[in-house]
Amino acid sequence: MKEALADLIQLLDLEEIDVNLFKGVSPNEGWQRVYGGQVIGQALMAASRTVPDPNRVAHSLHGYFLRPGDTTCPIIYQVDQIRDGRSFTTRRVKAIQKGQAIFSMSVSFHVIEVGLTHQISSPEAPGPESCVSEETLLDAYIAAVPEAEDAVTRRARPIELRFANPVDELAPKPMPPEQIVWIRAVDVMPEDPRLHQALLAYASDMTLIDTSYRPHAINWRQDNFQVASLDHAMWFHRPFRADAWLLYHQDSPFSGGARGFSRGTFYDADGQLVASCAQEGLIRLHQ
Repeated sequence: MKEALADLIQLLDLEEIDVNLFKGVSPNEGWQRVYGGQVIGQALMAASRTVPDPNRVAHSLHGYFLRPGDTTCPIIYQVDQIRDGRSFTTRRVKAIQKGQAIFSMSVSFHVIEVGLTHQISSPEAPGPESCVSEETLLDAYIAAVPEAEDAVTRRARPIELRFANPVDELAPKPMPPEQIVWIRAVDVMPEDPRLHQALLAYASDMTLIDTSYRPHAINWRQDNFQVASLDHAMWFHRPFRADAWLLYHQDSPFSGGARGFSRGTFYDADGQLVASCAQEGLIRLHQ
């Protein structure tokens, strides 16, 4: 397995320090605060570890970011076992640093069963081989802005991204509040479906908030632009593999009041809808 993916899987593999208590760490990658997708993925893994029945997998999660996370400090995940029913299991997770909650999330698990089925169709999109890779976009940016090259920019990625309609970060122009990104883990992952869910939850936060400021011709690197996730919700519809290409279609119906609202849907290569998500983020432009 490629080292970057192995490191991410290890990041999601929390240490159990007591009953309903787990400890997670953050990678040393130079970020000023903990990446939101990391906290979502780790919180989901903490909740999953308290559900012993392997036939019960997460079907929804709803989380709120309360404070910026400190990358130099471990994160303690406290799980509250709210309910264990015949069909559904409910957990509440609180992520704690320095005695204060930085994130809270509710997760619901459901036994696998057969039911009525329908879905909306997958959007028209070019295949991943026809889209622009994140590496290509970074190379172009660094060629134009050499001082941007550093260890953070050049680090190996555990998740591959390919963009159908990328923003020109050197000279952004107003674009429709919609984007299509193909994503997958860079190598074959273990069979554990809960790990695949946690990795997709991790990845879902990577580009979603960006969709809400595409119409406004903003580069997220601008000194006067403040961006942060406020909340995040996700629904898992079908089994899937995070190491196979997934089409991530995102749109933003609204932005205002320094907040942007975005939605996302994930489709596998056969056009099957496997997961959905929604997020509101802070998109504050300072004078």
